[in-house]
Amino acid sequence: MRRVLVLDDEINVLHALQRTLRQIFPDKDFRIEIFSDPEQALLRVGEVSFDIIVSDYWMPGINGIDFLKTVKSIQPDAVRLILSASTEFSTVMEAINQAEIFRFISKPWSQEELKKIFLLAIERRGKALEERQLADELRMKRGELEPQELEARRLEEQEPGITKVNWGADGSVYLHGDTD
Repeated sequence: MRRVLVLDDEINVLHALQRTLRQIFPDKDFRIEIFSDPEQALLRVGEVSFDIIVSDYWMPGINGIDFLKTVKSIQPDAVRLILSASTEFSTVMEAINQAEIFRFISKPWSQEELKKIFLLAIERRGKALEERQLADELRMKRGELEPQELEARRLEEQEPGITKVNWGADGSVYLHGDTD
């Protein structure tokens, strides 16, 4: 199953993009999660691994570039796309250079163009995961990576944050918000 996260402060845009993606990929196993709040989207990125993350550029409080830069630090292998009505060259270049986005989706989008972008993004994600797996196998052969570390990476990819445990002095495990 492929996971896609879409962030836009306009709920109508979120629903339109979700509807379009479902029309384009009706038989694909796509799970599309939509968010209008960047903080909630970032929390979700910290909980679940996504294949593709799409963000609007212009949002109150945070722009799409800053959001995607944060996403990159949490899930570096997720393919990042930016969505914007702006076609200013400086905006596009900033997105590419700072957030390392894969593609720029213009508003309004065409269904055919969106399909091409998502097919390329799926391919890119597959290649990134394959390259990381090959690099990890090589590191293991060289003795630079222990099997336990490889398994921890695999678990972290599936469930971000699962390997980060907050232990109490008495050996207890702190859950979100626990302090004692």
